[in-house]
Amino acid sequence: MCPLRRRAVITAVLATGAALSQRTVLAQGVFPTQPIRLIVSQAAGSNTDVVARLMAEPMARRLGQPVVVENRAGANGVIATTYIKQQRPDGHTIALVGVSLLTFNPYLYSNLPYDPARDFTYIAPVSDTPFVLIVSPRSGLTSLADLVARAKAQPGRLTFSSAGIGNSTHLATEMLADRTGIQLTHVPYAGTTQALTAVMTGEVDAMISVLGNALPQIRERSLVPLAAVAAARSPDLPDLPTLTEAGVNAPVMPGWLALVGPSGMPEPIVTALNSAVREALADPAVTRNLVASNIVAIPGSADDIRGRVARDGEVWGGFIRAKNLRVE
Repeated sequence: MCPLRRRAVITAVLATGAALSQRTVLAQGVFPTQPIRLIVSQAAGSNTDVVARLMAEPMARRLGQPVVVENRAGANGVIATTYIKQQRPDGHTIALVGVSLLTFNPYLYSNLPYDPARDFTYIAPVSDTPFVLIVSPRSGLTSLADLVARAKAQPGRLTFSSAGIGNSTHLATEMLADRTGIQLTHVPYAGTTQALTAVMTGEVDAMISVLGNALPQIRERSLVPLAAVAAARSPDLPDLPTLTEAGVNAPVMPGWLALVGPSGMPEPIVTALNSAVREALADPAVTRNLVASNIVAIPGSADDIRGRVARDGEVWGGFIRAKNLRVE
């Protein structure tokens, strides 16, 4: 081998070794160098907040630094996502966000201040959750067929609450109304707790809620369940039919959460965080608490998030456009 070629080979080998060494250091030694801030796009006590706080401690054990949950709620998650995209892509500020932020908001907002495909690094899928259609005991409704019949007899008379315009709880009910040919009047609230309280007190008639949020009140009989908005019946409500079983041909509302960071995060850091998420979801205490809250762990890769965004965008983005649902 000639000297020039030998020198080129040696240089290439050294460069490759240096790159591998740098990736190893990033993944195992240098990152993280300080506490990790886990931004939550919803208020304390929400489904997203519950999952974030369950994961924080086991993630911290894996990463060797505290994971501090920080709530930045408001504007359908736009506040949190806009904040995240402005942070340094060093892995020390990440966010747990829901399907709405990555899949629905681009269709709902004409001037969305972020681009889900360009402004974030996808890290890991985390969890999914079923929904449930509930009504106020004061409504007198006891089945989905009752609700549909009354709504057809009195178009627009029945009301439904949501955690905000464009929220999953809003879109799921709009889809139900569309597929059953009924007209309901939407009453948006500032969050899930307020929306559920409105149904319990009879201020509004109905709501599609995350099952885990509504289940305690269902058990106390302060809410009446009409149908599981899920692919299968809930083990906690085995006698409650799904929408499909009740005769409604409607897509299941996705309730997944994913971990994201600012655009441009190095792959070794993404790998380290993804591994921490997987380990947290496998932790027996986390598993027990997720099951108790009717939340399903969905460990996977960043590509899994992209797949969910694409599939749900096709179904729900198309629906949003067809119904001309907008948030200004």
